[in-house]
Amino acid sequence: MTQPQPVGPLQDLKVVEICSTIAGPACARLLADFGAEVTKVEPLQGDGARQMGFHVEDVSLYAASLMRGKRSVALDLKTPQGRDIALELIRRADILVENNRPGVMERLGLGYDTLAALNPRLIMVRISGYGQDGPYSDRPGYGAICEAFGGVRHMTGDPDRPPARVALATTDYLTAVYAAMGALVAVHERQRSGLGQVVDAALYETAFSQMESYVPTYEKTGFVPARVGPNLPTMAPNSLYPTGDGGWILIAANSDAVYGRLVALMQMPELLSDARFATIKARGIAANMKALDAHIGEWTSRHEGAALELLLRGAGVPTSRIYTIADIYQDPHYAARQMLLQVPHPKLGHTTQIGVVPRLSRTPGVVRHTGPDTGADTRRVLAELGLDDARIDQLMDRGTVAEPTR
Repeated sequence: MTQPQPVGPLQDLKVVEICSTIAGPACARLLADFGAEVTKVEPLQGDGARQMGFHVEDVSLYAASLMRGKRSVALDLKTPQGRDIALELIRRADILVENNRPGVMERLGLGYDTLAALNPRLIMVRISGYGQDGPYSDRPGYGAICEAFGGVRHMTGDPDRPPARVALATTDYLTAVYAAMGALVAVHERQRSGLGQVVDAALYETAFSQMESYVPTYEKTGFVPARVGPNLPTMAPNSLYPTGDGGWILIAANSDAVYGRLVALMQMPELLSDARFATIKARGIAANMKALDAHIGEWTSRHEGAALELLLRGAGVPTSRIYTIADIYQDPHYAARQMLLQVPHPKLGHTTQIGVVPRLSRTPGVVRHTGPDTGADTRRVLAELGLDDARIDQLMDRGTVAEPTR
């Protein structure tokens, strides 16, 4: 099969990925979507992400998306020969993305000082739970753990229940975006200095960055925010409200102008004249928020969700019913914006994957191919490094490298 050629604004960048699970692979996937040549180095048994999520005919649907646009090299980094191959790949690379626990790369002989001596232009993106230094840097950390440490879990859920979680890897994905941004900032700076550097992205700092509004508030007032359920803290009305058909609708009337349009639609002018609800600041007080939500909930419960959504949109009030993945597949906007892509797959025919984000008008990203099997490109990549078939076969026999079994 002919390997698709790199296309997109990052097609001149070569990236090596030595990552597992989500944050690191998602960062490299972002770069691949925009044309970077990403070579994923994974263990002989494959990245653990290949075991996550649902499988069809023993195909990991998650890996098909998370590893799209990349080349896969199965390599034992604990062997001297495997390390030498990795070093040669990194010597030719612009960016290395890794999300191992701090110290692991150094023990493998792949620390930044070693790599920078080999390739001074290398940008090394390091994703970890707590960062590369500090007293907690050696702690293992997943996104969920770092959400707890970063203050986010304390803010998630209903006030009368234990802290909840969003059943998605939100902190991992946001960290991937921060890490990709850091990599491209470093690429930009390298144009002036000619030198690479380390991009240190910590999961807990990603989580903590969402607490931005409360950091100065606590220092000046001592206010400790807490869970407020579906509401947006200090902003109302912005919450979930019941509908007459047993569903829920989210209404966000944050500004005075939008709030005025909502009140007019509800035909409750007293909600404008009442001092508790007359200003944004007043509506943000907890007791006033609760009282206002009760009025709005009583009104929304008289309408079916779809009809209510049309009424609110017609009045210029931001709103949406709570969508499931099934609703998303039926919505024409997702299709029009190419957010549900059918990507060809050699075994399944195709898999539907999320579209490329963000959209660029002149040099958009593109999904070149589905996620490859473990080691699908081992032989091709080693040949690019100058190894002949006999040497590659020898490394295969020794268990240093691997390719898919035929």
